[in-house]
Amino acid sequence: MGTPHNSADKGDIAKTVLMPGDPLRAKLIAETYLEDPKCFNEIRGMLGYTGTYKGKRISIMGHGMGIPSIGIYTYELFNIYDVDNIIRIGSAGALQDNVNMMDVVIAMSASTDSNYPEQFGVPGTFAPTADFGLLEKAVAAAREIGATFHVGNINSTDTFYRNDEVDTKLRDMGILCSDMEVAGLYCNAARAGKHALGILTISDHIFRHEGLTAEQRQTSFTQMMEIALKVASEV
Repeated sequence: MGTPHNSADKGDIAKTVLMPGDPLRAKLIAETYLEDPKCFNEIRGMLGYTGTYKGKRISIMGHGMGIPSIGIYTYELFNIYDVDNIIRIGSAGALQDNVNMMDVVIAMSASTDSNYPEQFGVPGTFAPTADFGLLEKAVAAAREIGATFHVGNINSTDTFYRNDEVDTKLRDMGILCSDMEVAGLYCNAARAGKHALGILTISDHIFRHEGLTAEQRQTSFTQMMEIALKVASEV
């Protein structure tokens, strides 16, 4: 079967998929946490694996950078590969003073400056929102492991480099952090009638100019991974 972006056959991918942006992080998570992981995709270097976690069949696949990239991969997973649940596990830049490095943010909703929602033709402003069932499980899992976490509105932006004026306005509206993908995931899930959640780790603070190295981003987000895996094992 396959698509131009995914060589998997139908049935190779589990009903629940965890998706980091970096395909090497997908490989690391699969090899660290899954039993007997099997690679189902290598097209464009976007690695995907399926294995089991505590007896539950789970897939892990990269989604690349930005809403256009996650939009392609999650559309195919939801609509072609019959995936029911997608959990984005990625990094984000903090906007609020009380959101600190390595904190976990569970995205209840995702504001965006992207034009991606326009394709659905919804009058007014569509509000991309998490699946409450997944969100509720993630909150419970975060409490169980004692993670420092925040739940609320995030911003999914098309512009990684931008001026401080925009970020100041987002902070003033209570936006917790910025990523580049969650809003696209939530739109695709809504249209497909499926379930989605974004769980993010703070890798830098936009106003304090703090940041992790690329290696730290790839290897140190263990609490986020544990929360996401627990959620995935329960759906």
